[in-house]
Amino acid sequence: MAQSTLPAGDAGAYTGVLVLADGTVFKGRGIGAVGDSVGEVCFNTSMTGYQEILTDPSYAGQIITFTFPHVGNVGANPEDIETVTPAARGLILRADITDPSNWRATRHLDDWLKNYGMVGLAGIDTRRLTRRIRDLGAPNGVVAHAPDGVFDLDALVAKAKGWPGLEGMDLAKDVSCRQTYAWDEAGWTMGQGYGKQENPRFHVVAIDYGAKRNILRCLAAAGCKVTVVPGTATADEVMRHQPDGVFLSNGPGDPAATGEYAVPTIKGLLDTGLPMFGICLGHQMLSLALGAKTKKMALGHRGANHPVKDLASGRVEITSQNHGFVVMEETLPADAEVTHVSLFDGSNEGIRLKSKPVFSVQYHPEASPGPQDSHYLFDRFVELMAGKKPA
Repeated sequence: MAQSTLPAGDAGAYTGVLVLADGTVFKGRGIGAVGDSVGEVCFNTSMTGYQEILTDPSYAGQIITFTFPHVGNVGANPEDIETVTPAARGLILRADITDPSNWRATRHLDDWLKNYGMVGLAGIDTRRLTRRIRDLGAPNGVVAHAPDGVFDLDALVAKAKGWPGLEGMDLAKDVSCRQTYAWDEAGWTMGQGYGKQENPRFHVVAIDYGAKRNILRCLAAAGCKVTVVPGTATADEVMRHQPDGVFLSNGPGDPAATGEYAVPTIKGLLDTGLPMFGICLGHQMLSLALGAKTKKMALGHRGANHPVKDLASGRVEITSQNHGFVVMEETLPADAEVTHVSLFDGSNEGIRLKSKPVFSVQYHPEASPGPQDSHYLFDRFVELMAGKKPA
């Protein structure tokens, strides 16, 4: 294939491109690692937390467009990560990475990106790209960085077209832990760092479909000893740990694909009568185990300003969300009561079972955008375990 370059006069002026599967090209400045990466192009509207977003395992297979223009201003540090190895495929920014100006910063964001081999693009019209995603859905694309400004655009278009997309893709297996481990790190305090749970009241087994660290911290802070098991764990393997409750974590990809191995486990655990709490993909896995169905959303929910209504109290929570699939409410069984709904589009945001101590939410209560509107859910889980545990 003949090599294509940017238009005359552009070579060298532009060192990065985003190429969509329909042939659309956005030209800008490459940041982070040199190379190219393919994935689903989405956008996130959060004004803070870019390092947590980039390390959230739920973003596996995705290239994240940040709508907030100033990214990099707090630098990067080893504390504000949600997993050791970022799973996001790349990032797109309006402006060049801002130099860090925060006392907790230990390195520049561009250096951090290079360290993890993450390719990025800056200097494009992110409003135009966001409108395109909003109107037409999240496209497949390739983000590329070449210091010489020379790109084989035909090959990049072919790569974007050839990528199968997230529908039908099980990505949880790629980000789940490989071995069981214990977790006792609790919440962060100014001047002290992260705490440690040394006197737990309950033992929770967390099934890891791509768990964020701060969810585990919230469980520990609520008084739980946490044992994390791989997403492929069976019900028998979970029960060998003699838990007081089971947690179903967040994660990436198509829930129907992950459900091939997760649903039989959850069905077995439902039969035990143990308290169970699911978040995000865990909410979708629980719903599938109950016989409901999920579908790909035309527009995913990704941001820290999503209003969700608690139907029991009438209270509105400002939530953090990251999901591209949704539970089809009309397919839920009669025993599943809808507890939360999105005030953006009316989609399902939470359920509970009438006959068992089991509930789940679609959003991320640990992410604190409200800042702590949704932390009561961890207390609710603890109360359910207290009700089941002998005095």
